[in-house]
Amino acid sequence: MSIDTDQGLRRFGRFNSLGTATLAHRETRRFLNVWAQTVMAPLINAALFLLIFTIAIGPRRGDVMGVEFLHFLAPGLLMMTVIQQAFANTSSSLASAKVQGNIVDTLMAPLSSAEMLAGYVAGAVARGLIVAVVIALGVWIFLGVGLAHPLWALTFWLLGSVFMGALGLIAGIYAQKFDQLAAITNFLVTPLAFLSGTFYSIEALPGVMQTLSRINPFFYLIDGARYGMIGVSDGSPFLGLAVMLVSCAAILGFAWTWLERGYRLKP
Repeated sequence: MSIDTDQGLRRFGRFNSLGTATLAHRETRRFLNVWAQTVMAPLINAALFLLIFTIAIGPRRGDVMGVEFLHFLAPGLLMMTVIQQAFANTSSSLASAKVQGNIVDTLMAPLSSAEMLAGYVAGAVARGLIVAVVIALGVWIFLGVGLAHPLWALTFWLLGSVFMGALGLIAGIYAQKFDQLAAITNFLVTPLAFLSGTFYSIEALPGVMQTLSRINPFFYLIDGARYGMIGVSDGSPFLGLAVMLVSCAAILGFAWTWLERGYRLKP
């Protein structure tokens, strides 16, 4: 019997759209069920960062690239939060499934590697965009920072969520226990996010540090989000767009390869 007709799976060509949508729905419901932890907590953390910088530095910092320091800081904090949340969604989901032994439920579903990749990353994108919208709304209400270029802002929020969702998937596949996943977060993701122009313009750095910053893909995400929100940036948003499109393609391809091989997933 044909599984397509007898079990009613909707397909677009050879793509299992129902199965992919179901996986994406599961990943989205997984973080929405604990929305206070996954949506509100990042908003509170971003607000605390802004409050601390206001108290510690405030107007003494002066303008950065022609805008108030807090206005300069807000887009970086927003993008840094999106990066962390999108990464956490896929990495924690896959690592938890492996540790608890229920990863077999996903592997036995009639999903190809590309469909699994799409489903997991879609959940990360949903979490990243929800967090971005919530923080952007809070920044607009309390700081008066809107969206100077909405399409650019949305584009970089989306690219950041896709990139980090795929990277989180790779981390979840690689990690055999939560300690390994925590090490990846603490020694790779967090440093790259903090050292990417979140709190400063890279023009203030010496030449070597500027070059290193431009190698960091997180820099282009934060710089592009800053351009989308307040209209200023250290680099061209078109260059940032090109770099992130290539980076997303590369990291998605890498994640697909590991899923296809069943690396650290299948006995």
